[in-house]
Amino acid sequence: MTRVHTPTIRAALLAASAAGALALLPGDAGAAGLYFTDRGVRPSSRGGAYIAGGDDLGAIAYNPAGVYEAGTQVLLDVGLFEWRSEHTRQAIVRQVDPNTGEPTGASFVQTMEPVTGSAPVLPIPTLAASFRVDPRWVVWGGMWAPYAALSSYPEQVKGMPAPQRYALFTLEGSALAFLGAGAAYAPSPEWRLGAALGALVGSLNSRMVVSGCVPERMFCAPEDPDWDIHSELTVGPIVAPTGQLGALFLPTPRWRIGLAFQLPVWVRAPATFRARLPAAPVFERAVQEGEDADISFDLPWILRAGVEARLVDDLRVELGLGVEGWGMHDDIRVEPDGVVLRNVAGFPEAFRVPPVVVPRRFESSLSARLGGEYSFELAGRRWALRAGVSLEQSAVPPEYLSVLTIDATKLTTAAGLGVHLGRWRLDASYAHAFAADVRVDPREARLPQVSPVQGNPPENPNTINGGAYSARANVVGLGVAYTFDDAASDPEVLR
Repeated sequence: MTRVHTPTIRAALLAASAAGALALLPGDAGAAGLYFTDRGVRPSSRGGAYIAGGDDLGAIAYNPAGVYEAGTQVLLDVGLFEWRSEHTRQAIVRQVDPNTGEPTGASFVQTMEPVTGSAPVLPIPTLAASFRVDPRWVVWGGMWAPYAALSSYPEQVKGMPAPQRYALFTLEGSALAFLGAGAAYAPSPEWRLGAALGALVGSLNSRMVVSGCVPERMFCAPEDPDWDIHSELTVGPIVAPTGQLGALFLPTPRWRIGLAFQLPVWVRAPATFRARLPAAPVFERAVQEGEDADISFDLPWILRAGVEARLVDDLRVELGLGVEGWGMHDDIRVEPDGVVLRNVAGFPEAFRVPPVVVPRRFESSLSARLGGEYSFELAGRRWALRAGVSLEQSAVPPEYLSVLTIDATKLTTAAGLGVHLGRWRLDASYAHAFAADVRVDPREARLPQVSPVQGNPPENPNTINGGAYSARANVVGLGVAYTFDDAASDPEVLR
């Protein structure tokens, strides 16, 4: 047997599993990349148009300057996020010479059984509190979690191994949230300034399969189930810093202009890995020593701007635009920590596993939002009807799309209702995200199957992400806010 000179089993498994875990990340790193809808009950019911019009604790994920007008307030809301996807994989099957194992040049497209992805419907919370420490200052702290799917796919379809197994089985067991604190300042009646520091915290868990097929392919086919390596990766604890800056300009009582900038999220986290090696003779005596690694990747900056008009009494309408710098999410880096592989037939006796880089190749994206609310009196109560729509460009190039990160151009429609009961406000919302169907020509697919025993990259790698993709999501939200005092109504500030 030819000796293989790239000892990458453990590192390749870590890298592939890390890419799978990233299907969840992160809530406020941008819907154009890795989460599906805007978050927060009141903001999402306006289609996410909440950069200029945000005036309560819901603004913590949009524009921290808007929190000034919350005054002293407590907010709790939850979104019930329901998500489903469909994938029909297509792959290029290349014929090989049975004597040499080399490709003959003949190939055809194979269409596999469709699979359905789903996620548990869990309450996704926002919990925040603010306090007016001075007529011009409001401080706040809070926790909010992403509207993202803990997606799962079948392990078998019609009694056979599921065709998407080389990309993902499940993300169940993951838990992520943002923790943050900030302050908002009103230097004059026309200006509000805000800043916040925070971190993405939690852990990620993913299960998937990689192939142990040896590079000559005389012993196996690239997707031979007998050579599958079932893997599970846990990344964490994650404590990834980030921050926000925001401003609001109120030139007249009828107009509000908002601008907000979110810093990138820099993720540097430890990971542990577990694998079940194949029963093939090549691995009969294989021993893996060590299971630790460090994983690093960067998530994007986001620039948001909005203009809200209040040209008619009790009616507020906002137009918002966003730019998300997903181009900085170019790869995932995996640094194994003392991982050694021993006793694989055809390998040297012991390998110290080198670093691995997984390409992602995301691109910057744009989004637009239009939404608002209308307030009225009914039965002695103050009510608010809300509605909005958003259009978001995907940050994932089609050739890199997979069930790890299903994303496409999305149109989201939303509506909601609020009612004031004294100092209490109750909110409800509903949003539906329509994602465009995407077909990845298997000849243009760029995500290779992880085959960690390859000595050198093959001339025609077996790709795993060709085929058709579709997804959609529904969000039902309920929230409650209690306002002790409203800083915006304080005459000492507004004079």
